[in-house]
Amino acid sequence: MIRLSSRLAALSAAALLLSAGSALAQKKYDTGASDTEIKIGNIEAYSGPASAYGIIGKTEEAYFKMINDQGGIKGRKINFISYDDGYSPPKTVEQTRKLVESDEVLFIFNPLGTPTQTAVQKYLNAKKVPQLFIASGSSKWDDAKAFPWTMGYQPSYRSEARIFAKYILATKPDAKVAVFYANDDFGKDYVLGLKDIFGDKASKLIIAEESYENSEPTIDSHIVKLKGTGADVFVNISTPKFAAQAIKKMHEIGWKPMHLMTDVSISIGAVMKPAGLDASEGVLSAGYLKDAADPQWKDDAGMKKFMAFVDKYMPGANVTDANMVYGYSAAQTMVHVLEKCGDDLTRANIMKQAASIEKFVPDTLLPGIHVKTSATDFAPIEQLKMMKFTNGKWDLFGDVLSAETER
Repeated sequence: MIRLSSRLAALSAAALLLSAGSALAQKKYDTGASDTEIKIGNIEAYSGPASAYGIIGKTEEAYFKMINDQGGIKGRKINFISYDDGYSPPKTVEQTRKLVESDEVLFIFNPLGTPTQTAVQKYLNAKKVPQLFIASGSSKWDDAKAFPWTMGYQPSYRSEARIFAKYILATKPDAKVAVFYANDDFGKDYVLGLKDIFGDKASKLIIAEESYENSEPTIDSHIVKLKGTGADVFVNISTPKFAAQAIKKMHEIGWKPMHLMTDVSISIGAVMKPAGLDASEGVLSAGYLKDAADPQWKDDAGMKKFMAFVDKYMPGANVTDANMVYGYSAAQTMVHVLEKCGDDLTRANIMKQAASIEKFVPDTLLPGIHVKTSATDFAPIEQLKMMKFTNGKWDLFGDVLSAETER
């Protein structure tokens, strides 16, 4: 009996050891992850020509603080390290290397900008560090084969431009279109999207193409020049600072074409108010995010959660800034992916989970719009809805439009 008891005790002890060993074996970490921490890197334009987007990083930082206050992700606290690159590619390279090689982050999340992230795309893919949910709508981020460690977040610029082109053809088939765009990948993607749909008619419909540089202090002279072309449709592909300048100058010189503006510059707080609400009246765009300042969402469950978050973690923040609801949705999607990873916090698994999202709906996306990815589809959001700026707010109209088109 004694020998039997000893043998049973030994077997029990062995079973416990095997169980403990199995539990430990299930936990997999790469640099930047541990039992207590998940280290996330971010690059933001807190200064420079795109500084209006700085609120995105601040919103994400606050969101992750809320998650940490709630116990983190399976007990692990998020360590969010965000640096300023001033929207300058050389600075982006410097700051990204610092995050990867000195701070040793697990991955880069929602870094801002097309030219800036293009500068580090090959480096991060060579290092096999996820460049995840880039804050840029360039269609180049949806290339799982060539860049398996890179993924965008919002609808692509090219897809949005295709929707604009379809709208122009449907409402103004004999339009005289003036295209104003940033002289970088961001702007050029839109021009390609317009021409995708205009096809053989492009040379007839587009009577002027004018580009600007991000280093320019003002774009007033460009707007005056474009008015002189006689265009009755103006496609405005510019970042917030320049979008506000364009709206203001158009109002000053009395130019009133059909005005379609990129959704990256639809912030009421950062663009429409600085430009002037009267001047902004009638501007068209396409969106996928709810407007926190719009009373139609006051009883919406998702927006109630967003407003409660702002009240507690960003008191006094300007909720009319669309970049806040954007940052919230990106951070919420990132947390969803990390929760899916479980105890396998390797870079490979993070990309695997990011590439297998099944219709996830963040609180701040418009009804009918969702986040969906696959191993061959690195475009998380591919739906939009047309909208018009009326009486100080964006009014949605028409159906949700799918931007899933052949490339």
